[in-house]
Amino acid sequence: MSGAESFVPTPMMLSDAARKRLQALLKEEGKPDLKLRVYVTGGGCSGFQYGFDFADSVGDDDTLIQFGEVALVVDELSYQYLVGSTVDYEEGLAGARFLVQNPNATTTCGCGASFMV
Repeated sequence: MSGAESFVPTPMMLSDAARKRLQALLKEEGKPDLKLRVYVTGGGCSGFQYGFDFADSVGDDDTLIQFGEVALVVDELSYQYLVGSTVDYEEGLAGARFLVQNPNATTTCGCGASFMV
């Protein structure tokens, strides 16, 4: 008897550092309903690259992931590449930025802004 394996993807996560920075940015903007849009586009040195933007609305094909008073929005196409990822925030000598820790990436560039699956 053969059994089919089921797979339930892990939703995206938001690190404490990213959550705190997002809360601060929304307070600075005075728009608590804004959401952080995370997306994937073609390009970059490894094939795909991550992008971040603010969204004030959620489309029909978007996935909304709520983390208390802040939220991530991901379009349908990008979500398949980002399932199981963690959005993080770091500050360092090179500046401050949001970044994605993606377990689906088989190759990433040195700066972590692009990846390949």
